[in-house]
Amino acid sequence: MKTYARLSGIVFGAVMILLSLAITAETLLRKLLSISFGGLDELGGYALAICAPLAFTVALIERSHIRINLLQARMSLRNQAILNAVAMVSLGILSAYLLYFTVLTLLDTQAYHSIAQTPWATPLVYPQSLWLVGMLVFAGAALVLSIQACVLLWRRDWPALNKRFAADSISDELQAELGDLAKREGARP
Repeated sequence: MKTYARLSGIVFGAVMILLSLAITAETLLRKLLSISFGGLDELGGYALAICAPLAFTVALIERSHIRINLLQARMSLRNQAILNAVAMVSLGILSAYLLYFTVLTLLDTQAYHSIAQTPWATPLVYPQSLWLVGMLVFAGAALVLSIQACVLLWRRDWPALNKRFAADSISDELQAELGDLAKREGARP
């Protein structure tokens, strides 16, 4: 799964860097030569729609999404594990719904031969197909992790469930930050 997250992150980063370079070039050309590409805002919207599910995937796999675990930390190991499984399965269900919505949107777009109401008049089936691929990546990861959570819940393997799906504790986050600080300090000449 780490490779899956890494690839999603690389694609996300590459698209965002290309978009930022295009915006920079557009801005400079407008200011210096009064030339505009036209439609760069359209491409930016497509890039964000396509890359958002990839960012969701990275956050999901790396467990870097925001979780409020104030009450959960006071619960028993078993109850914490059950809540972690419920959270993961809920996210899997949400990802399946988002994928379903994306497919319906793409099917409507194909049926009506929809085009963007912009100067480029882009047939929307193309960017929406890429959006669908991004949603497939996110839903695939979420559903695999949901199945893993269900298997661990079925086995009543509370420690494994918490290790795999719980948010990092405050002490874990502190240790990670101190480790990063030590690496930065060690890298200084």
